[in-house]
Amino acid sequence: MKSITTRFHRVAVLSAATGALLTGLAGGALAQTNITVAVPNPSAITWAPMWAAIGEGYFEEEGLILDVQAVDGSSSVLQAMSAGQAEIGAPGPGPVLGARARGLDVQFIYNLYPKSVFGLLVPAESDFQEPADLAGQVIGVGTADGAEVSFAEAILNGSGMTRPDDFTFLPVGDGGTAAVAFLREEVAAYAGAVSDAAILASRGIELREITPDEYLGFFGNGYAALESYMAENPEVIEGFGRALVRGMEFMTDPANKETALDHMAAGNPTEGEDRDFASALFDAALERMTPTDAFIDEGFGFQPEEHWAAIHQSLVDGGALEEPIADLQAAYTNEFIATWNAQ
Repeated sequence: MKSITTRFHRVAVLSAATGALLTGLAGGALAQTNITVAVPNPSAITWAPMWAAIGEGYFEEEGLILDVQAVDGSSSVLQAMSAGQAEIGAPGPGPVLGARARGLDVQFIYNLYPKSVFGLLVPAESDFQEPADLAGQVIGVGTADGAEVSFAEAILNGSGMTRPDDFTFLPVGDGGTAAVAFLREEVAAYAGAVSDAAILASRGIELREITPDEYLGFFGNGYAALESYMAENPEVIEGFGRALVRGMEFMTDPANKETALDHMAAGNPTEGEDRDFASALFDAALERMTPTDAFIDEGFGFQPEEHWAAIHQSLVDGGALEEPIADLQAAYTNEFIATWNAQ
C-alpha cells in the first residue's frame, strides 16, 4: 500500500530560513515550532484565512512555522493525522464522526465554514428541481469518502432514497475534472463545494443548486487535531487558532482584499493566475465562512451544538454510522473560541 507521505502534494512551506527567529521581542528570539497542516484539496482560497495569516506573518508571531500539505479528501487528512504525519488537519464533520466511531481521538476545534460549503448541484438547463427528482441517477462526488459524500447522502436520504437502490455516487474529482463527467453525461448532478461550482462555471458549465434550505446549516470543513496532541501542546493550538482568527479578520476588511488575494496566489499560483476568477471564488468562500446572524457574536470558529446534532442524526439515519456516538460532544470543542477571538 502506498504510504500517506507519497500521496502528499506540496502546497507551500514557510521555511526555517524565513521564519526561524522573531527578533525585537521582549526576552529576545522566540523559539519556533514546526507543524504540518493537512488539507483535503490544494486550493488556497478554500483555506483563505490560513493563507492570509501566513502572508501577514501571524503564525510566525505565534512561534509557528506551517508546512501546508494537500491530500486527497477528508479521509486522507484523518489518516495523515492518525499516522502522526500532520499535527492539524481540515476534514469535514461527517468523516470526523466516522473516525471517532472507529476509535480515533480526533476533535473538531474550528468551524471554518459555518454555512455549508457544499451544495447539491444540477445543470442549469436540466429538469431536476428537487433532490427527489434524482431517483435512479448517478451523482458525481469529488472523492469516494470525502465530506461531500455524507452531505449529499443526508439530503438524498431525507428525500426517501437510499444508496445503492435509488442512487449511486461516482467519484469524478474536483472542479475541472468534474466538468468532463458532465460533458460525457456520466453524472446527472454533482455534490461539490463553492470552489468546484465556480471552476465548472469557468469551464462553461452553469450549475443550479437544489439543496433544501434545512441542509444549508450542515457546516463544512474546519480544523481538527487529536486530543492527545492538544493535551501535550495546548500552546500550539492556542497560537494556531489565534493566528487563524486574525487572518479571517484581515480578509473580511474590503480594503485588504487585493493583498489577501496575493497571499492566496502565493499559496497556489495556478489558482491565482486568473484574477477575476480568484476574486469571484474569494467572495463566494468568504460568504460561506461568515457566521450566520444567530451565532456571529460567538466569534469565528464557533460550533453550534444543534448543528452537530443534526449532522450526527443524518449520518445515523442514513446508515453512515452503524450506531449513535455515545458522547457526541467529545467530537468537538469550543474551548478555545473565546481565547482566539479576544484580540
